[in-house]
Amino acid sequence: MVVGDLVIDVVLAPERALEHGTDVPGRVRLVQGGSAATTARWLGRLGARSSMIAAVGRDPAGRALVETLRSDGVTARVVRVPGARTGRIGVLVSPDGERSFVTDRGAALELRAADLKAAWFARADAVHLPVYSLLDEPLSIAARRAIELSRAARAVISIDLASIGPLLARGRRAARTLLDEIAPDLLFATASEAEGLLGRYAVEGLLEVAPIAIVKRGSKGATVLAREGESNLRFEVATEHINATDTTGAGDAFDAGFLVAWFTARAAGRSLPASLQRAALAGHRAAARQLTSTRPELPLA
Repeated sequence: MVVGDLVIDVVLAPERALEHGTDVPGRVRLVQGGSAATTARWLGRLGARSSMIAAVGRDPAGRALVETLRSDGVTARVVRVPGARTGRIGVLVSPDGERSFVTDRGAALELRAADLKAAWFARADAVHLPVYSLLDEPLSIAARRAIELSRAARAVISIDLASIGPLLARGRRAARTLLDEIAPDLLFATASEAEGLLGRYAVEGLLEVAPIAIVKRGSKGATVLAREGESNLRFEVATEHINATDTTGAGDAFDAGFLVAWFTARAAGRSLPASLQRAALAGHRAAARQLTSTRPELPLA
């Protein structure tokens, strides 16, 4: 189960660097966006029983986004908020693949604790949240309620730090306090997010936040950390380099691939190190599929 943002990505991909005060050629596309939604869809694509809790507006965009979830077999627990527009994120993709974002989250922030039902969580093995879901009210209150219901159902809680700017908007100490209060079982972060949270300390500091932490390093692979008894595990998982003009969603796909393989390996009785390695490799495979596939245009008509 995933809790968080289901929005439109307005992707601007200029063919060359922008020029002040004039036009450049390129592509403008409207596609499904949202870190949480992308993870939920990849969970469904990988065969997991996936559901998504989110809020959208009562508009054509909201309806289209719900259909994108259902097309991948995701159960949509989506609230349609009257008077609020479905969230939008402007994604500027530079010719070298770097991305910048402008966020207008709209209805995505309007999910409320009262919208959640305990029965939705009764059979959940894991509940995944990008850190976006924990930062702004009322969505953040709903997210905390989801975590309470998940704990009651003995589900695993996984958190993705998602973006360094929002994470540290209130300072490093506030970010660390938030994560300590949540006490996730698994923590996903990029190298820059780990550095932003820990400062100059080594990435092993993430194990003070969660017993398992995965540092995603893009084409350089991933660092996997875990507490096992009185000792800590650390190993590197390599991956093949993929040339991609838009890396949006690759980290979210990684999370989904990791979670599916992790639960499969543990259910099969594999050791902690073997399960972690398999999960990281599966995460890379899912990310590669995201990077090499074209995101379809959102049908708004």
